[in-house]
Amino acid sequence: MQKYSDSWSGNPNLLALSMETQHKSVPVDKQATEFLANERTFLAWIRTSISIISLGFVIAKFRIWLQDLAKAGSVSMPPSKLGESFQIGIGMMALGGLLTVLAAWRYHVVNRQIENGKVTADRGLIVLVTILVAVLAAVMIVTMITTAGE
Repeated sequence: MQKYSDSWSGNPNLLALSMETQHKSVPVDKQATEFLANERTFLAWIRTSISIISLGFVIAKFRIWLQDLAKAGSVSMPPSKLGESFQIGIGMMALGGLLTVLAAWRYHVVNRQIENGKVTADRGLIVLVTILVAVLAAVMIVTMITTAGE
């Protein structure tokens, strides 16, 4: 077992963050398992994307439903207050669509890596998706706070 310097104080998280991206070899007899695992991961991305797109659609349609109620006189709400849910819904649908494209791209990259016998983690993609979801969450939170009293 390899020992690491005492400066890490045994914290595996610090060690993982400090390490460069390392290639992991994929033995030929394990490639089928790796291909199937890659496919399962891709399908998980797709399920998540479909969920985000569907929720975005429902949120966007909520605005249209409120507009129809306002036109019918059932709800008195100024039209300017109806736009937030539509914009958030469209943003969620766009994020879901982008995740689908990123999932397909990552699936093909990993398949090529498996074929070449060396697989690496894509930290950049993880950071990108994290930032996109965090920005969407921040926009939703700000929208909820600014429209709560209206």
